[in-house]
Amino acid sequence: MARVGIGVIGLGRMGQVYGYHVARQIATAKLVAVADPRTEVTEPFAATVSDVKIYTDYQALLADPDIDAVIVTTPTHTHHDVVIAAAQAGKAIFCEKPTALTLQATDEMLEAVKKAGVLFLVGFMRRFDKGYVAAKQRIDAGEIGKPVTIRSIGRDPFRTSLEFANPAVSGGLIVDMGIHDFDIIRWLMHDDVERVYSEVSSLVYPELQTVHDVDSAQIVMRFKQGGLGNVEVTRTAIYGYDIRTEIIGSEGTLQVGYLQETPLLVMNKRGITHDVVPHFPQRFGPAYTAQIEHFVDCLTIGKTPMLTPADARAALQIGLAATRSHLEGRVVYVNEIQ
Repeated sequence: MARVGIGVIGLGRMGQVYGYHVARQIATAKLVAVADPRTEVTEPFAATVSDVKIYTDYQALLADPDIDAVIVTTPTHTHHDVVIAAAQAGKAIFCEKPTALTLQATDEMLEAVKKAGVLFLVGFMRRFDKGYVAAKQRIDAGEIGKPVTIRSIGRDPFRTSLEFANPAVSGGLIVDMGIHDFDIIRWLMHDDVERVYSEVSSLVYPELQTVHDVDSAQIVMRFKQGGLGNVEVTRTAIYGYDIRTEIIGSEGTLQVGYLQETPLLVMNKRGITHDVVPHFPQRFGPAYTAQIEHFVDCLTIGKTPMLTPADARAALQIGLAATRSHLEGRVVYVNEIQ
């Protein structure tokens, strides 16, 4: 079977993560090219990956006949134009989350993808993490009865750059970071969110307010079938990268996640200590690889996509509702965001 030729558009942090996964860990795919106008980024990357083409213009990459599919990891505010261009070029598309900054832009992207008849997946790697997959299987098997409440925690060890934090670029903390939680809670609860209420603060990094963002947020929500949820996102966890979820059901509870990275305890008269997960590549590395393998399998053997464009749209809609809640200081019904 011929390997799927893949191009990566946007070689920032996530672009390099995906690029290395394709180049080194997926036997059924080949990293053909990367596109980024910054030669100070592309040249060092290409020096570590053999036979990869470098483009400064993503349109040139899309015109490359050796490329069957693209991974879009440009800033969120550019996804709209890049995805539509890729769809028009007939390329299968894997797009990093979130789809766009607005539902209108997302809907235009999805219409272009539908019209072109190309595969379109959005990057929600938690659905490919062993812990979350096992939790979903146990919930579906009825082991904890009916899910009634869910709490999802997303804590980064430090803040992002002010340029990226700007909601006009990334969507802001709630949309950019919380969207993983919004997707996973819909998946695990098997229900849609009806309304949300958000509280935010910037006590650790007050400079984020200069770009209209925050460092911490708590979002309380009610699901359509009556279940309750809470999402915490923060960039202030100086101890490490902390991603956990707890699902309480009528007959039991599940907890997903861990803090200890290395299976080693240090025990002395000062106490017992262990290390923590440093950041997302260590916590979700296998999941990132698995989701790109899934993307390739959907292309080569016709596997049914694990998540749909509608799932990505729904997660964004929750994030936009939660953002409006904190801006307007009120409960917001998700269907207000159209």
